[in-house]
Amino acid sequence: MSYRAFDLMTRPARGAELWRLALGLILAMLVTYGLGQGVIAMAALVLPRESYWALIAQMERGETPVGLLALLFNAGTMGIGALVAAQTLHRRAPASLFGPLPLALRQFLRVAAAVAVLYIVIAALPPWTQAETLVPGLAPERWLTLLPLTLTALLIQTGSEELLFRGYLQSQLAARLHHPAVWLIAPSALFALGHWAPGVYGGNAGLVVLWAFAFGLSAADLTARAGTLGPAIALHLLNNLAAIAIVSPQGLMSGLALFLLPFDPADEAAVRALLPLDLISVFLSWLTARIVLRV
Repeated sequence: MSYRAFDLMTRPARGAELWRLALGLILAMLVTYGLGQGVIAMAALVLPRESYWALIAQMERGETPVGLLALLFNAGTMGIGALVAAQTLHRRAPASLFGPLPLALRQFLRVAAAVAVLYIVIAALPPWTQAETLVPGLAPERWLTLLPLTLTALLIQTGSEELLFRGYLQSQLAARLHHPAVWLIAPSALFALGHWAPGVYGGNAGLVVLWAFAFGLSAADLTARAGTLGPAIALHLLNNLAAIAIVSPQGLMSGLALFLLPFDPADEAAVRALLPLDLISVFLSWLTARIVLRV
């Protein structure tokens, strides 16, 4: 495998001590938490008491458009945390976490377009038995009205996660520890642990973590092959767009979906049956990105 292009992102990070990286992760988490709490505090100041508590309740479940949009936008604090850590502890320009910006944008657009076509093809293939069981979510006209906000919120959420795990952590590790196994696996494992939710997925919690680890590895590999964060953000954005805004399980994080699956995340048998299909789509998306980028 060729990861020579990753030098575009690791060059600004060279000489970074591991203790400094550990402090950077702590700082990033503190900034993420502090800004998130600050946004919540501002909402408490400007909203009537009843509206504020209604918003908090909606954000906890993400079952309404307002609650889910607020949750996704608030995830942007993670990206700010990564940028602050890179600048403060490593004297890295914020743009260096993306790789060369013009190249990152071109790669983002190419991968996003190709993966979107892939998803459309997959959706059009038989069998169509699952489509017959879908439950209507948002009314189509409301869904279309909210779509620009939905795309913006998802771009902020996925971009922020990629900034922290691939743009910051992966590139800093790669600058210090040259074996790919380290800087591919460690960020992917931390990313996967962030998906540990036994209260939501029950007995499938471990399987969901394994799925997230596989997704993290695919994003990490694309980042290293492409030398920018563009492909990983595109992959993440299209995955979340499909799972959050197009077809979502009922209940948790379903507030922006056009269609709903006939089960919720607590249905262990249904989720267990769906995970292998999701894993195949991740693999096909990764392969599609590699093909269009020729990496």
